[in-house]
Amino acid sequence: MLNVLFSNEKYQSTKLNFGLLFLRLTAGLTMAFAHGFGKIPVQDGLVQGVAAMGLPLPELFAWAAALAEFLGGIFIALGLATRLSSLTWIATMAGAAFVVHGADPFQNKELAFIYLFIGIFFFFAGAGKYSVDGAINRQ
Repeated sequence: MLNVLFSNEKYQSTKLNFGLLFLRLTAGLTMAFAHGFGKIPVQDGLVQGVAAMGLPLPELFAWAAALAEFLGGIFIALGLATRLSSLTWIATMAGAAFVVHGADPFQNKELAFIYLFIGIFFFFAGAGKYSVDGAINRQ
């Protein structure tokens, strides 16, 4: 289980590791503070929106989405449990792109797709050397 949570690929290139660090910091912190922070604590409007999608336990799913964006963003920025955190992004952004904005024009769902693909990227790539996961792996 620890291998899944904290595993990291063996990246050799310093440039690649700095690129992963930069992408993690910018995407993670932007997701956390531009999208997730404002949803905590969860307001009735978000719960009603989740209920309108037909999901059971709308309050639970509203909290899950808000925490996936806020805590998931913080964890990805830190490179902590990156693969697990990216799964929360993948689920939340897939819901945003295909359900919440499903009938909208592409430009309204473009941002959800960008975060979805960033989540998929970090699921496969891991956090890189300059991360908490990388520090755990070195021990």
